[in-house]
Amino acid sequence: MMSHYQSEALKILFSAVVRQNVTPEVWNWLNDKSAQTNNSQQFNIAFVSVPRKTGKSLIRVTEEQEKSLRKEGAGLSIALWTIDRLCRVWLLANADSTDKAQYFQTIENLFLAAEVNELVALYSALPVLAYPEMWSKRCAEGIRSNIGGALEAIMCNNPYPAAYLNEQAWNQLVLKAFFTEKPVEQIIGLEARANAELTKTLSDYAHERWAAHRTVNPQIWRCTGKFIDKDIFPDMERLAQSENILDREAAALACSESHYPPAQELLNKLPGIKSAITSGELNWNVLAEKIKNHVLQS
Repeated sequence: MMSHYQSEALKILFSAVVRQNVTPEVWNWLNDKSAQTNNSQQFNIAFVSVPRKTGKSLIRVTEEQEKSLRKEGAGLSIALWTIDRLCRVWLLANADSTDKAQYFQTIENLFLAAEVNELVALYSALPVLAYPEMWSKRCAEGIRSNIGGALEAIMCNNPYPAAYLNEQAWNQLVLKAFFTEKPVEQIIGLEARANAELTKTLSDYAHERWAAHRTVNPQIWRCTGKFIDKDIFPDMERLAQSENILDREAAALACSESHYPPAQELLNKLPGIKSAITSGELNWNVLAEKIKNHVLQS
């Protein structure tokens, strides 16, 4: 597992952002409602009512606040959140958790009854809920959802999955992100949680797409470098011979992370790309931007 984010620090930062985005009346209302976790019905009503109190405009967050959130949240970003989403997350973060069973049931009931925007807020709140280990099954279940907004709330700029999902659920998240064409570069811990089983799964997925004459996102190989072996290496050879420069760059980046001798030899056969990697001109984030631009131009 990755090092955990700082949930208590996140709560403090969230509070500062909320206060600068709502009126004093709304701030007082939120504080009053956060204390009503022991009354599930009242807390549910408050959670559902948030947009009527706050509106749904994008939040104002300073560059310094976003930087602090990324630091304490292991990469978390709220820059594109709406004010109702933020306030719902704040409400959940500050709910009274003294009675563990009552707290769990109150939030579980919200999950069971949630509409799309409420689900987005609930999954966004995972990093600041009390008893974090208790929500891993709920997170894993969310990955099986076909609701785009809910999936993005789990997958993108959210430190919880990398910190608490087991390997099987984590691998499912990464595969689902590629399958649903989510911005995988926004998955926190993508490289840190790479594993041999995930490498095999992604290779199999790539082979299925190739067999169907479909394109493969070059970022699939972002998780494979450390696990290149005799079974994965032929994929690297195929990419290195591709007419698509993005494929060749992905092969070189993966091979640059490998200790498998044939992978190092293949990297040496791509001297221009190897030089760009060595100089820092090319890395996975740069490649992600190139892929994004290529898609926009297509």
